[in-house]
Amino acid sequence: MERDSTTTPDFMSGNAARRASWRWWGAVAGLLTGLGDAATLRWLGVGFAINGRDATLLVGAYFGLSFAVLGFLLGAVFEARRRDQRAAAVIRQQTEAINATRVRLAQSEKLAALGQLAAAIAHEVRNPLAVIRSAAQNLGDAVPAGDDAAQRASTFITAEIDRLNNVVSSLLAFARPLHVQPGAVAVRELLDRALLLARDDLAAKQVRVQRSEAADLPPVNVDPDLMSQVLLGLLANATEAVPPGGEVTLQARPVDGAVEIDVADSGPGVPVELRERIFEPFFTTRPKGTGLGLAIARQIVEAHVGKIEVGDRMGGGARFTLRLPAARAAMAA
Repeated sequence: MERDSTTTPDFMSGNAARRASWRWWGAVAGLLTGLGDAATLRWLGVGFAINGRDATLLVGAYFGLSFAVLGFLLGAVFEARRRDQRAAAVIRQQTEAINATRVRLAQSEKLAALGQLAAAIAHEVRNPLAVIRSAAQNLGDAVPAGDDAAQRASTFITAEIDRLNNVVSSLLAFARPLHVQPGAVAVRELLDRALLLARDDLAAKQVRVQRSEAADLPPVNVDPDLMSQVLLGLLANATEAVPPGGEVTLQARPVDGAVEIDVADSGPGVPVELRERIFEPFFTTRPKGTGLGLAIARQIVEAHVGKIEVGDRMGGGARFTLRLPAARAAMAA
């Protein structure tokens, strides 16, 4: 196969030129050092003679060439060490990338198997739960007016079945393949929609909402329904985490062709040792949590070629950051 005539050979490339320069700069420095030493000795009155003839130039040339060879060799050693360091850094980066890819692949295989199992279980469980709930409601309606214990038991059964139904719905949502239909959506519309859906929960705990958006905020390239689901879930988590009368903060800003949206709260925050696990399926710190909300949120965000992270809120609390591609950047790509 013929070589592309426009391709620059390695020895003509910038890196090769820089590598060669260390050797030749070392040689030049050695030559100047040798000549300088010979000149200094001559200036101090040291004479060089061979068979009665002045040999200062010969001695200077000998010193210069000797030091030039030494400088050349030292430059070569220095280049070899730098080359080894660069090679080690490249190997380390490639090893880390391979390990990260292996972890992602194992996680993807695990989630795929888990999704298939969850879908099968969810379909088998949903119908019996509906029958049990209906029977519990009928029993509750038939309980005599003074039998408080039976009434509480019926209410408890119904509430737990509703919780199990939520778990089943989360399992199905997690197992179901995402159908993303992205388009240019204003960030203000996403925040308005999420706050409208979370209004009742926020009002029930008297949570204050602080909201700020940059003036030059571009639209994002997302599926509005799915991204509203993510923001609503983050707002629900924040509302549950803060004490009554607490504060939830929404911020949006443009960053390098993308848009970052922060959902922060004044709650206890997320411990550092748990931040790598809270996006894993079925991991939760809440007594009645399913452990699927944040896993589904990450699934949706990554399907949009975005990223979700958790950190600390200034002043205490948790801060979840969504990084989403801007519509202009997505169209250009």
